[in-house]
Parts: sequence; C-alpha cells; structure tokens
Amino acid sequence: MDPAEQPTIFPAPRTIQGLTEQQAAARLRDEGPNLLPAPAGRSQIRIIVDVFREPMLALLLAGGIAYMLLGSVTEALVLICFAGFSIVITIVQESRTERVLQSLRDLAAPRALVLRDGRPVRIPGRDVVRSDLLVLERGDRVAADAAMVEANDITADESLLTGEAVPVTKRPLAAGEDIHSVIPGGDGQPLIYSGTMITRGQGLAEVIATGPQTQIGRIGQSLTMLEMEAPALRRQTLRIVQLSAVGAAIITVAVVFLYGTLRGSWLEAVLAGIAIGMSLLPEEFPVVLTIFLAMGAWRISRVGVLTRRAAAIETLGAATILCADKTGTLTQNRMTVAELWQPVGGSRVLAGDAPIEGFETLLETGALASAAVPSDPMEAALQDTSASRLGALHRGWRLARTFGLSPELLAMSNVWDRGDGKRVIAAKGAPEAIADLCRLSPDARRVLDGAARDMAARGIRVLGVAKARTAGGQIEERQQDHDFELCGLIGLADPLRADVPAAIAQCRSAGIRVMMITGDHAVTARAIAAQAGIGDGDVLIGAQIDAMSDDELVRRLPTVTVCARTMPTQKLRIVNALKAAGEIVAMTGDGVNDAPALKAAHIGIAMGKRGTDVAREAASIVLVDDDFGAIVAAIRLGRRIYDNLRKAMGFIFSVHVPIAGLAVLPLVAGLPVMFGPIQIALLEMIIDPVCALFFEAEPEEPGIMERHPRPSREPLFSVPMIVRSVAQGIVAFLCLAALLIGTTKQGMPAPETRALIFFALVSTVVALVLVNRAFSRSIVDALLRGNAVFRYVLGGIVIVGAVVLASPFIQNLLQFAPLDAAEIGLALMTGAVLLIALEWTKLRGRRHAD
Repeated sequence: MDPAEQPTIFPAPRTIQGLTEQQAAARLRDEGPNLLPAPAGRSQIRIIVDVFREPMLALLLAGGIAYMLLGSVTEALVLICFAGFSIVITIVQESRTERVLQSLRDLAAPRALVLRDGRPVRIPGRDVVRSDLLVLERGDRVAADAAMVEANDITADESLLTGEAVPVTKRPLAAGEDIHSVIPGGDGQPLIYSGTMITRGQGLAEVIATGPQTQIGRIGQSLTMLEMEAPALRRQTLRIVQLSAVGAAIITVAVVFLYGTLRGSWLEAVLAGIAIGMSLLPEEFPVVLTIFLAMGAWRISRVGVLTRRAAAIETLGAATILCADKTGTLTQNRMTVAELWQPVGGSRVLAGDAPIEGFETLLETGALASAAVPSDPMEAALQDTSASRLGALHRGWRLARTFGLSPELLAMSNVWDRGDGKRVIAAKGAPEAIADLCRLSPDARRVLDGAARDMAARGIRVLGVAKARTAGGQIEERQQDHDFELCGLIGLADPLRADVPAAIAQCRSAGIRVMMITGDHAVTARAIAAQAGIGDGDVLIGAQIDAMSDDELVRRLPTVTVCARTMPTQKLRIVNALKAAGEIVAMTGDGVNDAPALKAAHIGIAMGKRGTDVAREAASIVLVDDDFGAIVAAIRLGRRIYDNLRKAMGFIFSVHVPIAGLAVLPLVAGLPVMFGPIQIALLEMIIDPVCALFFEAEPEEPGIMERHPRPSREPLFSVPMIVRSVAQGIVAFLCLAALLIGTTKQGMPAPETRALIFFALVSTVVALVLVNRAFSRSIVDALLRGNAVFRYVLGGIVIVGAVVLASPFIQNLLQFAPLDAAEIGLALMTGAVLLIALEWTKLRGRRHAD
C-alpha cells in the first residue's frame, strides 16, 4: 500500500520526495479542496415572505383595500404607506446574515510551499492535499494539519486553538507513534495545525488532514450544528402576540358579522372589524422589544461593547455565571519579566520601577540568549526589559553561532564574538536543562528546583539562564561540551489586566459567579484566579472532564472555580452542563478554540483587539478595547433595559384596554362609531414612540447591581403584571366611556364627539405613562426623575394635537370637528382624573406593603 494511504501510524521517512503531481491531482479530485464549507443563509425571497406574515401588516393592507373600495383614496393611501414603510424597514433589518464559517475560511493559508516530485512548489492553500509535504519557515501560516518529519528549532503559535500566548516547540513524529494520542498544546508535540503560525525555526511536515477534517475544520463543523438559542424575551413576546392575534381575529370576525347583519353595510363592517383588530393586536410588543434592544446596543457601544446580536442584551442582565477565558481576557496576552532569582542574592520581583542592582548579569544573559529580532513573546519580553533597564547591549559583538532546542536538551544558546578573540555563550531554557548544562551538584539542583517550583506556583513561567566563555575563540560541537555557569532564573508572566479584580468583585456583588476556563496548566490558572479575586473552589482539568458523564459534570461544576487544560470540546461541554443546571451562561474568549462555547452560551463575549475573527463572529457581543470591566457596564445596562422593558410592556397592556373598549362600545350601545383604522393608526403613531423611546430612556433603579439576577424562568408577562396593567386600562376605559355616553346624551354631534374622545384618550395615554414610569413611587418622584425624552415626547404630542386642531384637511380626513377651549380642557381633565385615581391605588398599595 502507498505510505500516503496510512495517515494514522507514521513510519520513519526514508526519502523525502513528496507526492507526484498526478497523485496530488487525484487526491484533490477524490477528497476535495482544502476549504471549509460556506455558511448558508436565508434568501431575500424567504425574508420577504416572512415579513408578509406579520398580522398588523395584513390589517393595514386590508384596511387600505377596504378604503379603496369605498372610494376613500386618501385614507387608503395613508394606510398603504404605513404598510410599505414597515415592509422596507423590516426587510433591511432581516437581510443581515451570519459569517462564522467565512471567517474560518479566511484563516486558511492563501499560499503553501510543498514538495512535489522532490521539488518545492508554492501552491494555493486550497490545493494542499493529504500526504503533501509542507515546507515550513518562520512567519508561515500552516495550511493544514500535519505531522512533523523534520524540525529545526521550530516553534508555533497555537493560541487560536489552545488560547495560550506562548509558542510551543515541535519535534519529529517518532516511528510508530499514534497521532490520535496527540492533542494541541504543550511543548515537544509532533503535530502542527492548520491556521497556526510558525514563530521560529524551519521544518518539514506531512499533511494528515485538510479542510473539514482539520482541528479548525472540526470546530467549524461544530459551529454549524449549534443553533443560536432564541432569547427568552423574544420567545415570550412571540407567544403573547400569537395569542393576542388569535383572540383579535375571533373578535374581529364576530364584529364584522354583527355590524354587517345589524347595520347592513358590509364594507363599513370590514373597516369596523379592522379597527377592532388593530386596537386589540399588541403589535407594539415586538416593535418595543426591537427598539429597546437596538437602543441598548447603542448605549452599550458607548462603553466599548459592540453588540452583534441585540437580543443578547436583555439576557446579559440575567446572567448568573460568567465563564472567563484566561489568556487575553483576564490577562494582557503579553509576557513580561516578573521575577529574577540568583543562587546568591535571592529573588527580586520586578514590579513597577523596582531596582535590579545585582541582577544585571542575569537579565543581560537572558537577553543575549534570545533572538536579535524576537518573535517569541518570552524572548521579546526579555529584550524589552533588558533594553529599558540596561540600555543597548554590546553593540560591537557579533552573533557567531546558535544552538537550537532539541528533544534531548530543552535549552538554546547564542555564541557571541566579542571582537577581542574571545567568545561568550548565553544559554536559556527549562530549569532542569540548564541544571544539566551547568552540571550542578545535587544540593545546588535542589535549591534551583525549589526556586523554580515557587515561581511556577505563582503562575509564572520559568527560564533557567547560564553563561559560558571560550578560550581562544573555540566553539564546541554541542552545547553540553561548554563549561556553563548558572546565572539564575528568570520568571515571566502574562500579567492580569488592571481592571479585572474590580470587575470580578462587582460581578460577585451582583450575584454572578465567575469561573475561569483555560487551556493553561492548573497551577498557573489557580494563581491567576487568586490574583483576579475569583473565589476559592475546586480545579477541574480537561482529562477529568472527559472521564465524566454529562450528569456527573452537571453535579460537579457548582463547586468548581477553575477549569484548566481544556480543549474546545470540553469547553463546550462545560457551557452545556451549566445551561442544563439552569444557569444563564455568559462566556468570554478570543480564540478559535473558544468559538463553539461562545456560540453555545446564552451570551458569548469576544475580545475585539486580540480576538480572532471566528471568536467575534460566534459571539453575541464584542469588547472593542478588550476591557474586561466593560462586561460589568454591559450587565448593568442589561438589567436596566429589562426593568424598563417591563414598564413599557405594562403600559402597552393598559393602553390597549381603553382603545379596544372605545372601538367595541359604540357597536354594543348603538352609538356612532368613534374610531376606524386611520384614527387607530394615528393613535399608534403616538403610542409607539411613547412606549419605545420614553420608557427606554428611563434611568436605572437604585441598587441595580446589588440585587441577584432574576430567576431564569421568570416570565416577562407575569400574571400580577398583566392583572395590574389591565386594571389600569379598565379604569381608563370607564373614564372615557362615561365621557362618551355623557356627551352623546347631550346631543353633541358625532364628529365633535369623536375629536373630544380622541384627545381625551391621548391625555389618558400620558397619565398611564406617568403611572407606569415607577409603579412603586409617587407621581412627584415620577415627574422629578431625569428623562429628557419625556419632554420631547410630550412636546411632540402637543405639536401633533395642535396641527390636528388647526388643519381642516386633517380634521376632515379623521372625521373630526373643531373643539373649543372648554372641550379641550375637558379632555385634559379626563387624564388628570385617571392619574389621581391610579395614584390613590398606588398609595394604598404602598401602605398595605408597609
């Protein structure tokens, strides 16, 4: 069998020829290009069909057609224009599609250098096939998953898969080694992965998987299988609108039948039925929800948070647990020199401008052992710290030779020619490797190991540093053949973001549990968690997660604060287990490895600057400046939005009762019909901005971040809220009904009565706004609370009313008659009476509660 057909167990290579062009072409034809599948989206036709299913749109169009049949062209055009505007806005909004898999495709290498017929050939990344030999050099983006055949001091940045900022070393695959036992992450691994970056060295690797079969491709496939969970408020709103639509349809049909039977005019019966349907259908619910979330997205953007899915905002306010990735989220994702240690002199923590007297040689040697132009974050940290603390190092020295890392010795050395015939060798590497180079005594090794363990326990990565000199410029063939002297240890850390401890403290005061999920080692993760202020708890590692069933994981997680050494599938299991336990899960992350968990979480939060495109596309919100503290601001706004949404929804329930009552009462009592579709459409133009803009702008309630998250199963439309709102609406309807019956008995003409009742209804709308603004507070508190939008909305209502009263054309269109000052005062008095009556009930309710 062709060795290329055996990707699982690799023998030691005998010759390095690569595939032939014919073999590559056949495999490309059989297995397909090295690409990820493109995402599918809704077509424009499907979007338009969905738009025309909206009940209110159907009523507007039906009303326009009825007016057209009656010969009322103006009224018909007004309603049809309302409908057309709604269609255009909805189609524009719904035409936005997801681009998650497209971002994954963009990570594929655009070009790859492969061996074909024994010669290097540069080809498009899409043409790479299984068993191709990739020629890898520093700066290359790996085109496919591959097993290392040759490795010359090669390291790779696998942060998009593991989340860890520090590059890892690679070694050749051993003969007979099973690749299924290898997972991304950790030094000395033989596999290299699609989308990762070569940061140092050169190598040759045999492709073992392309396209959807790669590690990054599997993540992409898991994303396609994950469905975005519909937010609870949207589901509840849809349900209440559907129930209202069914009820409104039944009543509308009954009204049309009774009106046509009793009064004989079936076209007018249709208009009356449409008016009843419009008055009963609470189409404001989805409108208000959309506007609240859109305005919420704008408000959150002002604190550095980009909202990709506005519906996640209200869910964010209910979050009960925040799962935070470590690298790039809690930490800065950059290495800095944190601590120095010498056998004589002890340790020195480099905090701020702490002096380094006595440690200059150690820091200088660590910098000399690094690349002159470093790509490794640890080497860059050594160079930067040395430059800032010591200045330029030995400008006259010349790099004569470099000894790279090897599986036998995890240390590297740079040989420097001083220009005077002597050479200096600077070495750095794993502490145990440096101990071997220096041939330390058992006692000295124990001291070194103890210092290294102490640093590691604090979450610090440790490098040993040693120095050697050569007499007469002699350079030995191996690092081990030089006479090294131990300089000490250099500790490097990915520092915690400055705002993280305060942000986590606020989360805890708000009843939100914080859990760290990271691919890093358990010791490092525990140390960072302690610095961040994440509470004491258990540490769970990825291998333990794999050994648990889903039910066991659900039972185990409540006591866990840190999950370490986790893989993408394990992160996804953690999120799903927390959801199964009833938690509202917010998940932060920045790498491709985080994408499935970000998409599965109720709220996925990606980093904007350091985050990958895949993480940003999978997330619900993005932290533009990678500011972890912005999460707290977003949670605060999410809670405010939910509070104000409840106020707006209560107002909508209450305001529809008098509107529906005034549409039904004339039919039952034999009175002139007050409102048709066009009058109700005008009322909706007043009500919509009131409930959407005014309530949205309400300031937050006191102590909003001191209370615990609302229960995950708490309904927005609770029975007490509906009963209270409907009761308010009944009181408003009784006030208006008394006015209607009284003026009709006094012989007031129908157009004048219609105008009076219309403006009285508008005044009751204002009264209901003030009552629902803060149900537990007095009217004085409601009026004094700062809300500039209220003044604008109230001013707009006054202007619209004045235009209606001053324009004969509009009065004729609405079938109104002019009102005198006394009648306008009577309309305003109706709203005042309602306000006093409802304020009295609030006062009694507060006294009863006390």
